[in-house]
Amino acid sequence: MFSDYRGIPWQARLLIYISFIPNIAIGFIYTDLTFFLSDVQGLGAFLAAATITVMGATLVLTSIPLGIVADRYGRRKMLVLGNLCSSLSLIGFALTTNFALLILVGILEGTGEAAYAVSVGALLAEKAGDRKRTPAFSLLAFLGWVAGALGGFAISSVLALQTIGLNGREAHMALYVVVALLSLSITPLMFRIGESSMLAKPGEKKGFLPHKSAKVLKRYSIYSVTIAVGAGLFVPLMLVWFGAAYGVADTTSGPVLGLTNLLTAGVVFMSPRLARKFGLVKAVVLTQGISTIFMVAVPSAPTFAIAATVYTIRVFLMNLSNPLTQSLIMGLVSPDERGIASGIAASLWRLPNALTTLAGGALISAGFLSLPFYIATVLYAIGISLLWFFFKDARLPEEMPKGGQPPIQPSSLEGPEVER
Repeated sequence: MFSDYRGIPWQARLLIYISFIPNIAIGFIYTDLTFFLSDVQGLGAFLAAATITVMGATLVLTSIPLGIVADRYGRRKMLVLGNLCSSLSLIGFALTTNFALLILVGILEGTGEAAYAVSVGALLAEKAGDRKRTPAFSLLAFLGWVAGALGGFAISSVLALQTIGLNGREAHMALYVVVALLSLSITPLMFRIGESSMLAKPGEKKGFLPHKSAKVLKRYSIYSVTIAVGAGLFVPLMLVWFGAAYGVADTTSGPVLGLTNLLTAGVVFMSPRLARKFGLVKAVVLTQGISTIFMVAVPSAPTFAIAATVYTIRVFLMNLSNPLTQSLIMGLVSPDERGIASGIAASLWRLPNALTTLAGGALISAGFLSLPFYIATVLYAIGISLLWFFFKDARLPEEMPKGGQPPIQPSSLEGPEVER
C-alpha cells in the first residue's frame, strides 16, 4: 500500500507538507469560530452565523474569478495570497467585535480559502505528474484530515493559556493569534515551489470560462452538484440528527465524529491502490456506491452505537473516493485550465451543499428523521450513475500501458469513442 507513495516528486511533497499548517488553521476556524464569536466575544449566535455565511458566500463568489486569475498570472502567487488572507483573518477575528469589521474579515477569510483551493490542486497535479497524481492527492487528503482534527483539538490549549494568568477571552484571542502566526510562518516555504509552467501564454486569447475543458467540467459539475445537494441534507447536521433520533448530547456524538475523522485519515491511504487495481473511475463508483448502501441503513439502526458504527463506515468509504475524484478532474481537464476547474468544483459544491442544509434542518425539526437520508440516497444514486455514464470510457495518462495508445484529450469526451 505504501509503495504507491514512493517517488512523488519533491516539489509535490513540499506542497503537501506545507499545506498541513494552513489546514490546521482551517480546521480551527470551522470548529471554534461560531462559539468564539457568539459566546466568548458576546456577539450572539445570529451574528456569528452571519459571519460564517459571509465566509461561505465569498468563497462561492470568488472561486471562479480567482481560478481564472491563477491560470493566467500564477498559481503560486494565488497560493501565497490565499495563505496570507486566511492567516490574517484569524488575527482579525481575534481583535475586533465590530460587526462591520467582522464582515470584512469574513470576506478576507473566504477570499483566502478560495485562492488556496484554486491553486493547491492545480499545482499539485502539475508537480506530481500523471503517474503520481493520485498518490499525491491521497497524501494531501490524509494530512488534511489529520490537520483538521488537530485544529479542532487545538482549542483545548485555551486551558493551558489560562494557567499563565489569562482569562477565558484573552486565552482565546491569544490562541487565534498564535495559530495565525504559525500559518504565516510557512509562507516563505511556498516560494520554494516553482511557478506553474502551464499558465496561459502571453497574448493567448482566453474567454471568461474554460473552453478546452468545457465538456468535461459540465459533466463533472452535474455529478458534483447532485452529490452536494444530497450531502447537504444530513452531513452538516449529524450532531443534531443523533440528538433527535437517540437523545444523545453533542458531548457524546461530537467525539465520535471526531474519531471518525481521524480514522478516515488512515483509510485514504488505500485510494491509490484501489485506483491502480480497478481504474480511477471504477474505484470512485465502487467506493461511493457501497457507501450509499451504508448511508441508507443509518436511520434504521435501533441504537446510537449501531447508527454511529454504520455512519462511520459510510464516512470511510465516501471519503476514500475524495482524492480519487480530485485526481480525476485534474487528470481530465486541460493543464492550463486546472485553476478555473478547481474554482468551479469548489463553488459548485459549497453553494448547493449550504442551501440544502436548511432543508435538511427543517425536515429534522419537523420529525422526518429518515427522509433526509432517503432523499440523499436517491440523489447519490443518480450522481454516481451519471459519473459512470459520463466517464466510464475515459482513460487517464497514468492508466495507459507503456507504448500504448495516447490518453484521451479531455475536451473531446463526447461519447464511447474518444481520441486525441
